Amino acid sequence: MAADKADLLPQRKDTIRRVAPRSWVSRAGLFLLRSREASTAIAGIVMVIYFQSTAPAFLTPSNIGNLAEYTAMTAIIAAGLVMVLIAGEVDLSVGQVYALAPFVMYFAQKAGVPFLLAVPIGLIAAASVGVVNGIFTVLLRIPSFITTLGTLFLINGLTLTISGGFPVRPKAGPVLQEIFGGNPVSQILWAIGVTVLLQFVLVKTRWGLHTIATGGNIIGAREVGIKIERIKIGNFVLCSVLGGLAGILDTFRIGSIDPLAGGTEIMFMAIASSVIGGTLLTGGSGTIVGAFLGAAVLGILKDGFTLSGVSAYTFSTILGGAILITMLINVHLSRLRAAGGG
Repeated sequence: MAADKADLLPQRKDTIRRVAPRSWVSRAGLFLLRSREASTAIAGIVMVIYFQSTAPAFLTPSNIGNLAEYTAMTAIIAAGLVMVLIAGEVDLSVGQVYALAPFVMYFAQKAGVPFLLAVPIGLIAAASVGVVNGIFTVLLRIPSFITTLGTLFLINGLTLTISGGFPVRPKAGPVLQEIFGGNPVSQILWAIGVTVLLQFVLVKTRWGLHTIATGGNIIGAREVGIKIERIKIGNFVLCSVLGGLAGILDTFRIGSIDPLAGGTEIMFMAIASSVIGGTLLTGGSGTIVGAFLGAAVLGILKDGFTLSGVSAYTFSTILGGAILITMLINVHLSRLRAAGGG
């Protein structure tokens, strides 16, 4: 009997050796399945190669600066939106906070507040919008879509009222202006810093894990003691603060504060970046790095089409199709991961 078992062992080892190795195609497929960011990064690289071949000015320093500016502002807002989306909510008002915070900063300066104190005051005003969104959504149980749609119009009206509908010029010394977004390098460094910090918070801290649990299974999260209300309100505040920060940084890039800046366009671009980067609108799953890459992909598409002379209507068509296809892929990949496919 023992001899029979001994005879079978070499055969089993041979079987294991034959089955275990995977081809590079299989390994690459598993990597793409596990990594939401990989496919977005590959798509971005392919587009860079294509647009450089069709428009030689694409990778010139000045155009790379344009790409950095677009990517940075969208990515900062998208980082906050990802946290809200993962928690199972949505914030439509963040694009208007983008316009409000710089005006509050400006009027604080006008009242004699030093610049380095005026910036936090603008961010506090942005945070207060997040608190309102969170209270109405979480405590008063109004759907976040309705709550933030209401604050979107409310903040837009408030910004137009306090500004009189006219742009103004911010005041800051040359060094501070450069630090606070006065050039593409500082803007992209701000975006990278926000992305790295929030990605760490999302995957390595209790706050991030509780955010994922809240959006993935709110009943289960509540039963294990997670403070759902605090998580959701906190992420609304974080999203609004980042929207205000993006607005303040962009103010020094442009050199003026426009009451009509931002708005729904930049908000929807940030949501699109989040979705393309692997965040599910159904909650419970997402990645900050993916949103950054999604913003870069949108910037590459928009800028590449402009240089190639393609109509803006075509960009909107492709963007819409990309969102639908990406969402479909992300949903199916999430089901495969849940079933043990990754």
